[in-house]
Amino acid sequence: MDNTDTGTDYSRVNSPLLNNFVDGAVDYKGRPVLRSKSGCWRSAYFIIGVEVAERFAYYGVSSNLITYLTGPLGQSTATAAENVNIWSGTSSLLPLVGAFIADAYLGRYLTAILASLLYILALALLAFSTSITSDCTNSIDGSSCSPQLQVVIFFIALYLVAFAQCGHKPCVEAFGADQFDADDPEELKSKSSFFNWWYFGLCAGATVGIFVLSYIQDNLSWGLGFGIPCVMMGFALIMFLFGTVTYRFGEKTQEKNAFARISHVFLTAARNRRVTSLEICAEEEASGIMHHQDSQQFRFLNKALVSHDGSNEHGTVCSVDDVEEAKAILRLIPIWVSCLGYGIVFAQTSTFFTKQGSTMDRLIGSSFEIPPATLQSFTGLSIMILIPIYDTILVPFTRAITKKPSGITMLQRIGIGILISIVSMGVAAIVETKRLKVAREYGLLDDPDAMIPMKIWWLLPQYLLVGAGEVFTIVGMQEFFYDQMPSDLKSIGLALYLSVLGIGSFLSGFIIWIVEKTTGGNGQDGWISDNLNHGHIDYLYYLLAGISAVAFVMFVYSAKSYVYNGERGK
Repeated sequence: MDNTDTGTDYSRVNSPLLNNFVDGAVDYKGRPVLRSKSGCWRSAYFIIGVEVAERFAYYGVSSNLITYLTGPLGQSTATAAENVNIWSGTSSLLPLVGAFIADAYLGRYLTAILASLLYILALALLAFSTSITSDCTNSIDGSSCSPQLQVVIFFIALYLVAFAQCGHKPCVEAFGADQFDADDPEELKSKSSFFNWWYFGLCAGATVGIFVLSYIQDNLSWGLGFGIPCVMMGFALIMFLFGTVTYRFGEKTQEKNAFARISHVFLTAARNRRVTSLEICAEEEASGIMHHQDSQQFRFLNKALVSHDGSNEHGTVCSVDDVEEAKAILRLIPIWVSCLGYGIVFAQTSTFFTKQGSTMDRLIGSSFEIPPATLQSFTGLSIMILIPIYDTILVPFTRAITKKPSGITMLQRIGIGILISIVSMGVAAIVETKRLKVAREYGLLDDPDAMIPMKIWWLLPQYLLVGAGEVFTIVGMQEFFYDQMPSDLKSIGLALYLSVLGIGSFLSGFIIWIVEKTTGGNGQDGWISDNLNHGHIDYLYYLLAGISAVAFVMFVYSAKSYVYNGERGK
């Protein structure tokens, strides 16, 4: 019997083992990989473990940074808050650089290793900087004392940490998601679950880091508090390397990298703008590849399309796939912009939330005083409680109703989290108003070092709400920007979500600067004062809630018109 025209590959049918190979993936030696012996959760556990250690290290530095700047380095509250926001923003924006290097040149695996080595060096230098002391004890009045060398080395080390993170965070997470085959139905469900448990591990590492290291920094030694994260990053690198034999690596199928292909699309579209609208519409109708909405929204890019018969007398042309990749990226821009309001709110937890706590009653029992940064760990705890509930209860429940693998769409998940973050700002404002009222009643407004007789646990609801918002918005953004980017740009997708937080931190710093200039001056305290009892941080919180609400309206409008790339989220 002649089977040549049946379209069936009998060699594969008769060799079931061949069905177990993962298309487009190879092992660390470049060989085809078996589904049963590579990737999926066996690899993801290593990678999530790396994230636990890295977040322990990162939050061990960042969570209590404002205390170090206003304490040993002697900066004012406003200056320290601006410095924290600028550094946090830089840390969240630089991953775009790391992701570009990984996706265009080095690959995610090698970039992550090099970034880890730089991370270890930077943390070691950070710990070393705390041992540099100026000889203030020998000066008569302290006026000749300058910690300039310590400040310079500290900030060099701090920004090296930011640069090291830029190659670590987006690449490791994207590499972890790469271990799941989106073409396999079961692995596709696991990939969505991976982002939940990735964030669970992230928060577990951050929570332990905040609890342990903030206590060590406040009560024992800043050098030890910065040195322990260095050791943890060493363990993280060892763990990442140990899982190499199980990893799936993407098989390179394109000669040009994605950046070159997409740039070519835009350049070609610009050159071919003389093509008439009628010709473009004819091409779209003939190729049958465009939604009506796409044909209207991306008419400029349509000029780069190859014609139906593969020819184009108007000059250089691009393939349909390349043009679709460019459109996928452009669709993300309105969503990215409308998420910036959330990024502004997100920046407050490590600055003014912590400063609020430093003025309140932090005693547990008769003598133990918890560091104010410790409450940040409750954000992590709420996330660690909510993620298992979300993944094991809410997703199956909503999946049964909507018939979607992830239960609700990625954009719906993001929107719910933004709403929760707006509520968190309102609650923070109410609690701050209460704190100022208590300070006024006890006559403590003029004493910046006084302990307000109001338990720090009053701040707990706003921290818990921030955590609930992260379960929806942060995890949703991670999955959305990874899933909706072209396959060769997944690291860039995750860097885009981080850049939302980075730009949000910069915008937060800018808003603080504007508020400081417009509400203070002429010897009068404004909303933001070194003595928080003279300020009105509650007004700032209401302002941020309003800004976030406007951004949420923009998000809803953008989400309604968004066309998903592929089947996810539909």
